[in-house]
Amino acid sequence: MANTRSALDLLRGVGLIVDGPARWEERVAGRGRGVYLIELPDAPEEAPIDPSLVRGWIERTPGLLLDGERPTPHRLAQRLASFWLPRVPVLFIGQAPRSIAGRIAAQQQTPLGIRRPHPGGHWLRTLRDTGKWRIWWAETEAVEEYGDALETAFVDSVDPDIAATLPDGAPLIPFGNLESSSGVLRAHGITGALVDEPAGAAVGGTSAKGARGTTTARGASAAPKRTTAARASAAGGTRRSSAASSKPAPEPTHISEEGLARLRAELDDLRIVQRPQVISRVKHARELGDLRENADYEAARNEQSFLEGRIQSLNQLIDSAVIIAGDRTGQVMLGSTVVAEVGGDQTTFHIVGSTEASPGDGRISNASPVGKAMIGRRAGEEVVVKLPVGEVSYRIVEVR
Repeated sequence: MANTRSALDLLRGVGLIVDGPARWEERVAGRGRGVYLIELPDAPEEAPIDPSLVRGWIERTPGLLLDGERPTPHRLAQRLASFWLPRVPVLFIGQAPRSIAGRIAAQQQTPLGIRRPHPGGHWLRTLRDTGKWRIWWAETEAVEEYGDALETAFVDSVDPDIAATLPDGAPLIPFGNLESSSGVLRAHGITGALVDEPAGAAVGGTSAKGARGTTTARGASAAPKRTTAARASAAGGTRRSSAASSKPAPEPTHISEEGLARLRAELDDLRIVQRPQVISRVKHARELGDLRENADYEAARNEQSFLEGRIQSLNQLIDSAVIIAGDRTGQVMLGSTVVAEVGGDQTTFHIVGSTEASPGDGRISNASPVGKAMIGRRAGEEVVVKLPVGEVSYRIVEVR
């Protein structure tokens, strides 16, 4: 029998590097693309639906129908509750194709029944106790692939007896998801649930912590537009997110054009070739049975974790890349090719950043003892370098 698993368990189970948690009212720090999960720890047996929220939803969406008829709040709440999964903590699996922080902020700021800025998981807004919700997230370029993997892991984690409480034919997905990753829609009988703007002049809502107020209808007088990040910042953040936003920029990666091309080629191979293969291996291993005693699954998950870590590292290196090239001054610098004489023999090496250093291939880092000693020198000069084997004298023959 499957065990109901937490959002953290699901994300780790598919091999992702996890960040969080944040409370629902807080701004999250994930700037990149990725996936995120909303959970309610200690989820109750019955759906914690707030009738007043359901009533407000009906009032602001004049076209909302249930099985073709205008519903009462009680009847609509009953229909929603029929899709509740008792004691299952994961409420929503979300995908952020551009920015995790931006997507979550948009979802937080969207009142129930309104289509913009993002209505994803709008059923969640009918629930009480949003202060108990937790958000976990993970950055990844393979957003759709990991969305699928998380849904599969979610299905595997739900006790069959709990899954049996769903209406016949309903896909086994979190309460806040209305469609499976394979495109199977939840047949809930609700139509006209979203409108572009509220029926009245304004709608009360909570966009984020400290931002209780109104959402102005289009055409009404409104404050100047701000970016999602600015709105989230104005809504108030936590000490953690403030620290994240003030994080210093990464150190530049000094690299040659050839080195940058090598990094990009490796990244393409990891994304296009190796990532789909390892996701497939994780999925296959997960299907073999009990994950606690599944060595194939553990090995595949570790490989996946390493691969995703390398992809993140390559992305950071490429994003911070600064192309280096030798100049015509005659001085040794980053990017220079140096011909030097050592003990009567000539050797040629290229001065590069530490990222692409490979002494066996003639590429030495500017931070290495020889590289440090060479920087700023010219042809004809003699350089003495202290090495573990003792002092070695280099006579610079040519700098190009």
